[in-house]
Amino acid sequence: MNAYRNKLLNAVLFFAKNTKRPNLTKMLKLLYFLDFTHFKQTGYPSIGLEYYAWEKGPVPKKFWVEVKDGIIPDDFGGKLAIFILENQEDPLLSRKELLFKAIAKPDLTVFTPREIEILEHLADIYRDTPAYLMSEVTHLRNEPWDTTKKTKGLNNPIDYLLCLDEEAGISLDEARDSLKEHFEVIHNFGIEPTK
Repeated sequence: MNAYRNKLLNAVLFFAKNTKRPNLTKMLKLLYFLDFTHFKQTGYPSIGLEYYAWEKGPVPKKFWVEVKDGIIPDDFGGKLAIFILENQEDPLLSRKELLFKAIAKPDLTVFTPREIEILEHLADIYRDTPAYLMSEVTHLRNEPWDTTKKTKGLNNPIDYLLCLDEEAGISLDEARDSLKEHFEVIHNFGIEPTK
């Protein structure tokens, strides 16, 4: 398992263990917050998933495809379980809800101290928050999902650079260079976080 794939697994395990009712929507939003928060601070995403502006919010499409049917990826087997339940948050929806359960303890040694701090902070903020309320945060005006939806339309990739503002820990030029380098390394060495 490559380093980015290992981070993906352990981030999922961490959020599954440290938040209440970690369904698929909540998990995808937590991964988005992890990647974009880390990028805003350093110019590098933590995991490096590619997120798309879907109607209901930002989605790491390749990871969603891996788990959307409740099937555990082979390399996550024995560490993670996904339960298929009736949707409890919105009983009017007919779709099933996928609930993540960590079987193994997350290995936090795969993360930097900064990443651990972000993971813990996100778990503290969203521990009791249902996924549908988290959507309000990802859908805020002029945030990356909203900007992508307005400028490119739905189903298009969300540019990490859209999260940079005056509070960012890195300049736009530095972030652009490091992001390009990050994705070149992932592509050239075949170490993508998803299959």
